[in-house]
Amino acid sequence: MSTLPPDILAQQIAYYRARASEDDEWFLRTGRYDQGSVWNVQWFREVSDLDAILTSFHPAGDVLELACGTGWWTERLARTATTLTAVDVAPEVVTFNRRRLAPRPVTYLQADLFTWEPPQRYDVVFFSFWLSHVPPDRFADFWDVVARALRPGGRIFFIDSYQSERAEAADQRASLLSQRALNDGRRFEIIKIFYQPAELQQRLHALGWHVTVDRTVQHFLYGAGHR
Repeated sequence: MSTLPPDILAQQIAYYRARASEDDEWFLRTGRYDQGSVWNVQWFREVSDLDAILTSFHPAGDVLELACGTGWWTERLARTATTLTAVDVAPEVVTFNRRRLAPRPVTYLQADLFTWEPPQRYDVVFFSFWLSHVPPDRFADFWDVVARALRPGGRIFFIDSYQSERAEAADQRASLLSQRALNDGRRFEIIKIFYQPAELQQRLHALGWHVTVDRTVQHFLYGAGHR
């Protein structure tokens, strides 16, 4: 495994802080994220599929969202959660998330997930597009945090990127590090690990998780289960 740059986590945080105002463009496939009508239709079809799968999972009770971002999935969790706590290290994305979710009651926590400890236990822990940014040497530790956040019988659901045959950009095909650019031309290096469903499911089983991992046709990987 390649040695990671010593400042990689700081770069990753800086990138997502700076990209907060572009997140809608990425999710809605506009601007430089527009891949053309055929590919965009496929993207939104798979987002709709994920929405239906998450709805079937029914994230109810006390729900915790890790790396909540600007709120695209926070909004969906709020439909069924009794209480919803959203955590992110970047204050800029939390600001966008608050605006998107207002006036629904969400508890926001700004924290670095690599040093954060859950203040309580939850019925559901959810995270999207986060696991692929966790360094390999912190993989097991992260899942220990998830375990400490769950009540007995609690469940998890996660979504992430799947490495399709047509990645959004050539720099997203790296197996460990990716170069990312912003609209203003600034460039950052971040961790981006593309998992295969069977491989990830096996790794989680080895850590004591009963999780089923699957994927959509082109864009997304997702998993659900329990400790």
